[in-house]
Amino acid sequence: KNFNEGDRLTKNIQLFPSENISLVIICFGILIRVIQYFFNRSLWADEAVLALNIVNRSYLELLQPLDYDQGAPIGFLWIEKLAIQLFGNNEYAFRLFPLISSIISIFIFYKLAKRFLRLEAVPIALAFFVSLHYLVYFATELKQYSSDVFIALLSCLIVTQIATQKLNKIKIAIYSFLGALTIWFSHPAVFTLAGVGGSILLLDIVRKKRQSKIFQSLFIYSTWLISFALFYFVSVQSLNNNTDLMTSWKNGFPSSFYDINWVLNALGKFFYRPLGFVGITDGLAIFAFIVGCVSLFQRQKEKLLLLISPVIATFFASFLHKFPFRNRLVLFLTPFFILLIAEGIDYLIQRRGFKKTFVPGIILLVALLFHPVTTASSLLIQPYQRAEIKQVINYVKSNQQPGDTIYIYQRGHYQFLYYAEKYGYKPDDYIIGVDDLDKYDGRELSAAEEERYEQDLNKLRGNKRVWLIFSHAHVQSENKMMKSYLDKIGKKIDLFETEGSFVYLYDLS
Repeated sequence: KNFNEGDRLTKNIQLFPSENISLVIICFGILIRVIQYFFNRSLWADEAVLALNIVNRSYLELLQPLDYDQGAPIGFLWIEKLAIQLFGNNEYAFRLFPLISSIISIFIFYKLAKRFLRLEAVPIALAFFVSLHYLVYFATELKQYSSDVFIALLSCLIVTQIATQKLNKIKIAIYSFLGALTIWFSHPAVFTLAGVGGSILLLDIVRKKRQSKIFQSLFIYSTWLISFALFYFVSVQSLNNNTDLMTSWKNGFPSSFYDINWVLNALGKFFYRPLGFVGITDGLAIFAFIVGCVSLFQRQKEKLLLLISPVIATFFASFLHKFPFRNRLVLFLTPFFILLIAEGIDYLIQRRGFKKTFVPGIILLVALLFHPVTTASSLLIQPYQRAEIKQVINYVKSNQQPGDTIYIYQRGHYQFLYYAEKYGYKPDDYIIGVDDLDKYDGRELSAAEEERYEQDLNKLRGNKRVWLIFSHAHVQSENKMMKSYLDKIGKKIDLFETEGSFVYLYDLS
């Protein structure tokens, strides 16, 4: 009954019942995601490399290590493969599963919020969940992070259902299958299953619940463990053996088992990214989170344990150097942090702190929600854009003349490769620029890299019309250097710019 405490309706007369407020918030969250989806922005670099793997491989080939240092769960890859077979090789098909995952996540989060929080805190939690930047952004991106959130919430729901229901053979079979299946769709699903499931099992043993229920839970968990062992052997092991991928993740691991500073730093950064709080709100969110932990500890320790257990499990994996605790890779943990932040804000509102008023709690709520809600609302008018290479290619295609040379800046290489065939370009129709020497930094331009770029551009000299397409060109020192050198060796004829992408036309004769 502890899990269902939040489901009870308040007897107080309310001008705006929380259920109605929650319904409005849910509709708002779905609307901004759907508008973002139909805006149909270009695939950017990270999406393009995953798309190339999915397009160019069969289902069985997707079981093998992916090209371009990519990693994604098999279930996710197969659904994406099926989507483009059913709906065509396009952005809508690729982003359909992330969108559906994000929308379903809102409803599961709502159900879990009613289980873990007081009724008045549920709309607060929902408002954060539907509007925080990265949760909205990844709802329409060809990456597994949106479905990671969905699987984390579904896993938590499954485990709490096991804990609260009377199990029979059919339910045991269903929960065994569902839990085992989620592992194949999300790399971090095991952390939620192990964290929440292990916590409930521990509580059942401490409370000396009947042995039959404990054995039933152990049977279900053992099927999940077998599924994870198979999944690790088939898929995860190859990721750990990818030295390039592990190198790119190095900041997500502590230096030793005693590196407490790393833990505190990782937790602090979590509120900035992936939670998305900026400026002073970062510190305010941490404060609300701490208050929420204290409040839930006083009100119901078991719930606090369940909410922080996936975080503990993920940190444990990071200490083993098996899963990096950083940025979008831990987006799946955001629902658990949001619930505790909402608990903290609700506590301050209900507590009536300074001079017996609820003003401090309201101020904190407004301060934390203002930026996410206004940013999310702006998407109704101007959805997210990142690297709109489609507009650039369209411009080149419309203005290209016979004999023109096309040069692709290396950071936009994979984006262009994905779209090239769609626009009628064959491999002999363009030149891919030379790679830089700093594969993972991507922030500074060294003297060796500058010389390497100059030598590459020199190969274009003698051509009267050269289109130079830039996308994902986020290193400003490289952009400045290349523009300066092009001006030195030729004459600019034309320039077309759009969000995150641009193209020069130079006479290098």
